[in-house]
Amino acid sequence: MPESAIRVLSPITLEDQHLLWLMLYQAIYVPPGETPPAPEIVKLPELARYVSDWGKPNDLGLKAMESSTHQPIGAVWLRLLRGTERGYGYIDDETPELSIAVLAEHRGKGIGTLLLNNLLAAASATHKSVCLSVNSMNPALRLYERLGFEIVSEGDGSLIMRKALRAAPSRSR
Repeated sequence: MPESAIRVLSPITLEDQHLLWLMLYQAIYVPPGETPPAPEIVKLPELARYVSDWGKPNDLGLKAMESSTHQPIGAVWLRLLRGTERGYGYIDDETPELSIAVLAEHRGKGIGTLLLNNLLAAASATHKSVCLSVNSMNPALRLYERLGFEIVSEGDGSLIMRKALRAAPSRSR
């Protein structure tokens, strides 16, 4: 990977809570021609759980910054959302749910692919798979499919997808 690409990615830290709220709003798919919801929508419990109290033991995320200005332009993160805190893409209590957003003016430039590939590589050290929920009309669906995410269920225009990260340990020997 070129040095410039390495410089623009860094881990999401406790100090990035404000960035996560911004990116959570950016992650909401708004079909062409529809009015985006008010930014306060991210404070609804079913959305806030993706960001609230960032820094829990299993939280993992990366942010992308423009190399010249170091302004954030995208982020990808995952959390284990369990019990009453289940997310839209819930599969089971061991599979963390992934969220990703790239600012509109930076989409289509490979930033999402870069973020996802790096986060999936990091997550493979501790998780067997990750999951996500995506609107079936969202152009990001093509990216997820290209990276090996598979549809595990669908309903109400949304798809739940899973990406296997590593094989279960072999028990033979």
